[in-house]
Amino acid sequence: MRIWSISPKYLDTKGLLGVWRETLLAQKVLQGLTKGYKNHPQLIRFKRLNNPLLYIGTYLYYIYLEGKNRNYNFDLSKILKYDLNISKIPVTKEQVNYEFNHLLKKLKNRDIKRYEEFRDIKNIEVHPIFYIIEGDIEEWEKI
Repeated sequence: MRIWSISPKYLDTKGLLGVWRETLLAQKVLQGLTKGYKNHPQLIRFKRLNNPLLYIGTYLYYIYLEGKNRNYNFDLSKILKYDLNISKIPVTKEQVNYEFNHLLKKLKNRDIKRYEEFRDIKNIEVHPIFYIIEGDIEEWEKI
């Protein structure tokens, strides 16, 4: 499971479909509807929030919008709740850099055109529910 901190605009088809599916699973985990994934590191930052389901739903909504922009058929009704005016979540600069480089490695193998489009980006945009702060790779990241 990977819940990307970087903007979904960088993801290729496989990445965007994967984050949609995996974040829907995360939503179920946060609802207590699964047996597995309960302690998955990618969920730590959401579990720390006052309303994890609202945040994961808002995260999903932005994935839905990116899918809609690409003419994908994501089902909005699968998102329990969202609020585009919620407070943003901090994410460290080194976490963002790590994720972006992780994605670039994937893109180099499966979508060279997208890789070439994004490989020289210096100011990496984050998913709209996050904002960047100084810091190292997050402690929950599996390196």
